[in-house]
Amino acid sequence: MAIYETDQPVLYERRDATAWIALNRPDFANSQNGQMLYALDAAFARAVDDPDVRAIILTGKGKHFSSGHDIGTPGRDADQPVEARRSLWGDHSELDGAAFAYVREQELYLGLCRRWRDIPKPTIAAVHGACIAGGLMLAWICDLIVASRDAYFSDPVLRMGVPGVEYFAHAFEMHPRVAREFLLLGDRMSAERAHQLGMVNRLVERDALETEAAAIAERLAALPPFGLTLAKQVLNQTEDAMGKRTAMDLAFNAHHLAHAHAQLTTGSAIGGQTARSIAAGSDAAAGRSDKTAE
Repeated sequence: MAIYETDQPVLYERRDATAWIALNRPDFANSQNGQMLYALDAAFARAVDDPDVRAIILTGKGKHFSSGHDIGTPGRDADQPVEARRSLWGDHSELDGAAFAYVREQELYLGLCRRWRDIPKPTIAAVHGACIAGGLMLAWICDLIVASRDAYFSDPVLRMGVPGVEYFAHAFEMHPRVAREFLLLGDRMSAERAHQLGMVNRLVERDALETEAAAIAERLAALPPFGLTLAKQVLNQTEDAMGKRTAMDLAFNAHHLAHAHAQLTTGSAIGGQTARSIAAGSDAAAGRSDKTAE
């Protein structure tokens, strides 16, 4: 059974016309268990349902935005049934074999991210520290990304034997050549480079992150709300016409073929990797990048 360290994995606050939503598992670098993701869904729904909210900011408490999906904290709850399901896929905990992970991640990872991407109000990710793997997914579903200079981005899950995170937006968030480097090498991308490449909209000092995000939200809140909704819809549909949704469907199926292969060959759906081993690999890669830069 999972042991939750908090009953508030997501915090919600409304400041004027802006809803501030904060990931709140700082002791575990805001790693995402089911408890957090369904609380996040509830917070987004609360912001959508509040007529006085005109913009939404997503951020994280503590040193990091999000270290990704929870693969080893005491609060990891992958095996537990959930009562807050948002799709009709059913209860993954009643399934076995490859169906177990496929149904869970269809609902909890890909499904929820697609749901949040379609939020009719403008969303801003305010990113600091680590934004890794599943953390990328939360930033990428937002309309705008503001990052502090200490932020870094990476998708190191190829070390688990799987071809990228479930919400596979890589080639839409950066040039395909850069996306190959980002995914195949799994190196950290600095906030500065992410800004240069256009994945990040604004780059600020750490102590100015909240102020900058709030200023952007204030500008968005002053615009006609239905016009903003339509603009979001047009942009999302344009990306999908360019193949974004189809690419994610292809990647998701490959992702779960990889999970099944890893389970059969290593006894673990993630190739025996742990949060510690992934972090060690990322630190080593970051060291190599620093030497190359010198």
